Amino acid sequence: MIRNVCGPKSRMDQRGINVARFRTSLLGCSILLGLGSAVVLGGPAAANDELTKLQGDANQWVMPAGNYANQRYSALDKITADNVGKMHPVWSFSTGVLRGHEGGPLVIGNVMYLSTPFPNNVFALDLNDNGKILWKYEPHQDPAVIAVMCCDTVNRGVSYADGKIFLSQADATLVALDAKTGKEVWSVKNGDPAKGETMTSAPVVVKDKVLVGISGGEFGVQGRMTAYNIKDGKLAWKAYSVGPDDQILFDPQKTMSLGHPVGANSSLSTWQGEQWKNGGGSVWGWTAYDPALNLVYYGSGNPGTWNPAQRPGDNKWSMTVFARDADTGVAKWVYQMTPHDEWDYDGVNEMILADINVKGKPVKALVHFDRNGFAYTLDRTNGDLLVAEKYDPAVNWASHVDPETGRPDVQKQYSTQAGGEDHNVKGICPAALGSKDQQPASFSPKTGVFYVPTNHVCMDYEPFKVSYTAGQPFVGATLSMFPPQGQQNLGNFIAWDASQGKILWSDPETFSVWSGALATAGNVVFYGTLDGYLKAVDMKTGKELYKYKTPSGIIGNINTYMHDGHQYIAVLSGVGGWAGIGMAAGLAGDTEGLGAVGAYKQLSNYTQLGGVLSVFSVD
Repeated sequence: MIRNVCGPKSRMDQRGINVARFRTSLLGCSILLGLGSAVVLGGPAAANDELTKLQGDANQWVMPAGNYANQRYSALDKITADNVGKMHPVWSFSTGVLRGHEGGPLVIGNVMYLSTPFPNNVFALDLNDNGKILWKYEPHQDPAVIAVMCCDTVNRGVSYADGKIFLSQADATLVALDAKTGKEVWSVKNGDPAKGETMTSAPVVVKDKVLVGISGGEFGVQGRMTAYNIKDGKLAWKAYSVGPDDQILFDPQKTMSLGHPVGANSSLSTWQGEQWKNGGGSVWGWTAYDPALNLVYYGSGNPGTWNPAQRPGDNKWSMTVFARDADTGVAKWVYQMTPHDEWDYDGVNEMILADINVKGKPVKALVHFDRNGFAYTLDRTNGDLLVAEKYDPAVNWASHVDPETGRPDVQKQYSTQAGGEDHNVKGICPAALGSKDQQPASFSPKTGVFYVPTNHVCMDYEPFKVSYTAGQPFVGATLSMFPPQGQQNLGNFIAWDASQGKILWSDPETFSVWSGALATAGNVVFYGTLDGYLKAVDMKTGKELYKYKTPSGIIGNINTYMHDGHQYIAVLSGVGGWAGIGMAAGLAGDTEGLGAVGAYKQLSNYTQLGGVLSVFSVD
């Protein structure tokens, strides 16, 4: 039986959100729903020269993840484990926008740049005058795009290079703004919202190109990464996640997977007929870059539909880590973490590059905390799998990852197609939002440890048959979410040893930790909580050293910078995102928001909507 989840019985609520009355896991039919040393980022294959120089200045925060390695680490040490208890807010700024505030601000010289959720306003704030607005950019977007945005109307931040600020708008427009004036320099259309293509991730500048992904896996899009010239916005290359070799930019004999050539039509051979054309594999997470290897690294999302019975095969290359040549986009190696995904375990989480010792040998590593609950340590030069272990003990859908084949050992009782369509599989851990979603982890080269914000959530999952219509949800599953059996906390903040694949310490949280972490040379790690607390913990023990309740739940990413001799901590609060979609979109049904609403229904007792930048110092 085919269910039309956006049929005539749907209605429009007062916010213009299409709320379906059918049994579906959508947010009502509209808002759907990754001992060491620092990587040396320089060398002959230099990245953008300006950014390479700027990222070495800890006084600024010049990239969304701090540096090309996605380490979210700062060498600043004026705020320490000894004095962080004296930290206090010094100024704040209201964005004037509700909904979920993911991402975080940049600091370039004496100016801070930040973006908001839809309508994606951009602000330039004067740090010499407590955040006085220097300019504001207000895009003119069709609000109809809201109906095809997954997991709230979030935006994960802007990027900087060549005197420009780059913004990925919700309507799939990439815009370059003059950093001094906010005037538009150029814009280019990167996708079609009428097909469900939107953009939520932060652009990344590599050499003379700006890279952007596309969102829309729940609408049956063909996911991709695209590179544009930073000077004029002209197309440089485009690499799809699924499809024929010429579209996914594979060399059948030179693109490798676990040490072997992928061979011709490696993606097409794992899809039935032309299903790949609606195969998903969206790119909406974080991108890393190794200048010495000239490789960019990122992950692809879920295959379409969520009903695995409708798409037999491994569905390559959804759920995959890609390593691509920055100049041409051609893939050097790939690794698929969750073949034939049955649970929506998108592989888009950040890739963190770190030079660490693994089993006694120095390795140029890529560390990735996947939605599926396994943390992967790979050799970033060739994609060899070194470590794959669970970073939440509750994970049960697979017992382990085979070190030779790289494939997970799926436990039959948690396979969502084992019982056929309309069979509700119960107690799967993690839930579809993963043991960690896009909220980025951090790495300290001082300790060689990774600090990871996590979810601690399980689910029931019932697939059903669904048909594809361009621009309409292409999901086909009903979900409900809850904490693991016998436990109450929905999140943990953990310290992780990537060389051995083990948890060093873990701090439980009432709700998921949905903010990005920040590790500092002051031996302090910062993170935010869904109920609104900015927290500081000792990086060696996890002991809480400080907390402060901000005006709204934190799903933004914390950064730090220096100004006039003082170190500051900055964070956006504004509850929303997938975990907070019930509050952000006014949803109440337990299975709405792809199951998240029921799990987080108590969140409204602790925080409310609101977009605010809060800046802290100890001075």
